[in-house]
Amino acid sequence: MTATDLRVLLVDDQELVRVGLRMVLDAAPGVQVVGEAGDGAAGIRRAAELRPDVVLMDVRMPGTDGIEATRAITAASDSVHVVLLTTFDLDEYAFGGLNAGASGFLLKDVAGDELVRAVRTVAAGDAIISPRVTRRVIEATRGSLPAAPSGDDGTASLTEREREVLRAIAAGASNQEIAEQLFLSESTVKTHVGRVLAKLQLRDRVHAVIYAYEHGLARPTGRA
Repeated sequence: MTATDLRVLLVDDQELVRVGLRMVLDAAPGVQVVGEAGDGAAGIRRAAELRPDVVLMDVRMPGTDGIEATRAITAASDSVHVVLLTTFDLDEYAFGGLNAGASGFLLKDVAGDELVRAVRTVAAGDAIISPRVTRRVIEATRGSLPAAPSGDDGTASLTEREREVLRAIAAGASNQEIAEQLFLSESTVKTHVGRVLAKLQLRDRVHAVIYAYEHGLARPTGRA
């Protein structure tokens, strides 16, 4: 491992899952798994000891679950980013984890190259949002989402272009996809995304998605 390697901690109660994740990540240039934990409480301790760049966190585990572990880890450090590992039937738990400070979520059957790209993206301070998982998460929490506020949707400080970017983020679009949709350069999109997050005081793109749904700028489609 070099000083510039991205340091990853794996937290999952299934050893075979951890083995598979480690094999993929250790084979990737510039990425190194520095530790493992089999439950949330151990994950919190290991994160404090190892100070990884990224924690890949299972959602449901015995004892301290992934949501509580995520909340503790992100509260203790702004530099440690947590990505939740989920399956479709656990999406409602994943949504709770996002509110606890996670920087995104991935399906456990994610392809190896996507996993590596996700780790690098999150370590760089961005967030991972899979459109199909986002839709399922929102559908799972449909009954608990607040109604759109009357009058003010909280985005008065945004320009119309920034509102368009926020809606695109809520739909799960990447910067490249937003650039294509709005006929902008990627660098311009990045600037708009940064301004949206700053003006709305949001942690990252994941919380921009939550904000958009909670304030009525996007609603669940009901499609599977």
